[in-house]
This record gives sequence, C-alpha cells and structure tokens, in this order.
Amino acid sequence: MAIFNRERGRTFHQRLHRVVSLLTGFWVITASASASAAGDELMIVPLSTFAELDQAFSTELTASSDTARVLVAPGAYLEEATIAGFDRETVDYQEVENHVPLTVTTRDGFENPARRNYASFGEDVKAIKWEFAAVAGYYTAINAPKLLKDPQWPSFQSEGWFGRSTNNVGVDKLAHAYSAYVISELLYGRLKRNTNDAPGIEITAAALASGVMLWTEAFDSIEPTSGWSWEDVTFNTMGAGFSLLRNSVPGLDEKLDFRLMIEPNDDIYTISGKEHFQQQRYFLALKPAGFEAFNNSPLRYLELHLGYHGDDFLLKDRAAGIVPKRHIFVGLGINLRELLFKDSKSRVGKAAGEVLDYFQLPYTAVHTHLTD
Repeated sequence: MAIFNRERGRTFHQRLHRVVSLLTGFWVITASASASAAGDELMIVPLSTFAELDQAFSTELTASSDTARVLVAPGAYLEEATIAGFDRETVDYQEVENHVPLTVTTRDGFENPARRNYASFGEDVKAIKWEFAAVAGYYTAINAPKLLKDPQWPSFQSEGWFGRSTNNVGVDKLAHAYSAYVISELLYGRLKRNTNDAPGIEITAAALASGVMLWTEAFDSIEPTSGWSWEDVTFNTMGAGFSLLRNSVPGLDEKLDFRLMIEPNDDIYTISGKEHFQQQRYFLALKPAGFEAFNNSPLRYLELHLGYHGDDFLLKDRAAGIVPKRHIFVGLGINLRELLFKDSKSRVGKAAGEVLDYFQLPYTAVHTHLTD
C-alpha cells in the first residue's frame, strides 16, 4: 500500500487547494440538502473536501471489503464509501484525505446534520417543527368538529379500565396507547434522521406524543357525552413510554413491537359506531429475528404474540343479553418484514418494512384465547 506524505505545506498551491475544497464542501452539503427527494445518488468527491471542513473523520474508519460507514460533520452522513486502492481494514483520515477519488453513495438525500453530543429539547423540536406541526394539525382537524356540537364546559369522566361494564371492555384504552406509541415512533424516526441520532431524542419524541394526546383529550372534555378521562391519559402515557423504552434500550426495537391487527368484517372495516373496536387486536410481538442466535434459523421468520381484544360488547349485543367477552391471547405470527423486506433497497420496500413493525396483516397470525 502506498504511503502518503502527511506534512501540510504552506505553498500557494496548497492554500488554494484548501480554499477550493472548502467551497466545494459547502456546495456539496447545500446541494445534498436540496436533493432529499431524489433518492440515492452517486457522486465522486475528494475526501479532502470534507476533511478540510472540520477534521471530521474519526481517527479510524472501519472498513470491510473496501467499504466503510463514515460520519462526516457538518451535515453529511455517508452510507457507503468505497476507497479505491485500499486493502486494509482500517485507515486513518490523514491517509484517506490525500487519496482521491472517493466513490460515495448517499443515503436517501444525504441530509443529516452533525450529531450533537448533548440533549436539547428546544433544538429537537426545532429539528422536526414541520413534522410536529403536521401531526398536531391532523389531530386538531379531526377533533375541531366537537367545538360545533353543543360543547360544554370542560368536565371529567371516569371510563373505567377493562371491566365488562365499560363501554369497550378496555379496547379503547389500548387504542389510546397505540396512537401515542405510533406518534412517538414517527417523531423519533424523524428526529433520528434530522439530528443524526443526537442524545435524548427518544425523550423528546415521547413527550411530544404525550402532548398531542393530551390535546385530543382536551377536546373530549368538552363533549356532552364524554369528558376528560384519566384512564385515557394513563394509557396515552404508557404508549409513549413504551416507545421511549424501545428506543432507549439498544436492540430492543429489533426484538419487540407493539402492533395492531384488524380482523375484517363484511364491510372490511367499520368506521362509524363502536364496531371497529371489536375488529382491533392489539399485541406485543417478540421477534426471534432480533436475536443473534436465530440469524440463520428458520425461526427468524416467526414471532410470538401476546395481546388482547374484545367481543360482544356492542349495544345490540348487550341489549340481547350477551355477556361481553375479554380475550387475552397468545399465538404465532409471520414476520413479514424479515421474510419480504429485510434486504430491500427501494424506498417503497423500506417503507413497507417499517409499516409492518406496527401493523400486522390479517390472516398472517394464529392466535388462541387464554381467557373468555
């Protein structure tokens, strides 16, 4: 392997090169930010372009088959960097910066700022202000009609938990937890991208999700037939808290999901009334694929499920004297993400895989009831 001269001269040529590198680097970062919708791109970029900006490479770049994952600040996260002519597994940045060209494949738009080494709630919110505004705006829009339907002064109402006498035998509580969980996961995903996985973003995401759900509960408090429910608030907090736990413990997101499966009826999915609650199955999915021991085992395509759903709690069922049923269930499911989208390179495939972490397609699991 060639040994490069590491001495930095002060000749006019070298100083000019440094200025050009700086300007080129800023152009690359600016252009990459505007290309976020264009997908993966291939560029030929001198590594010195980035090294001149901020001595940003770690002292060693771990490589495998001449491919390394390289973190460059400010603003650039490089998915792959193929270094021509290097056959060692590690190279230091001083050697690499003098070796051009470098073939770089960017990750979905190449738009990642330098990672902060401290937690900042305010900077986190700023990083996802539009995403948070969209989520808050959506929940405001779907709840705003309550302001026009004979609103009352805010009041409280105890809805109970999972008792047979409750309106939905507790399925609505799990729906609250799931909504808060999905909002937190969505905001966490955007924060992870926009802050380059800065410390504390899982706390920010959970806090903002809880805030959105409190906002929706405020709308419930003015409904004549409803009210502020501390039971709902409790499960909102639990859903956001599970997201916080899942994103705080390394590897837990690869092992455990909180999912919803909808059992189709004659209408496929009934939106009006309470029947949609009867179609919903909420469960935790333990994924062997997330454990190293099952990396090469067929068991990685299966999952263990533990969940809850209710039956026979509609008004017509109660009027007919049918006793509401509360089912705790266990079962096996197919890990569709592992089976179909594990190695997907397309945006559609990656997105579909992400969705399957939160939603189980019907008829892809077998469940048995532990309780009636």
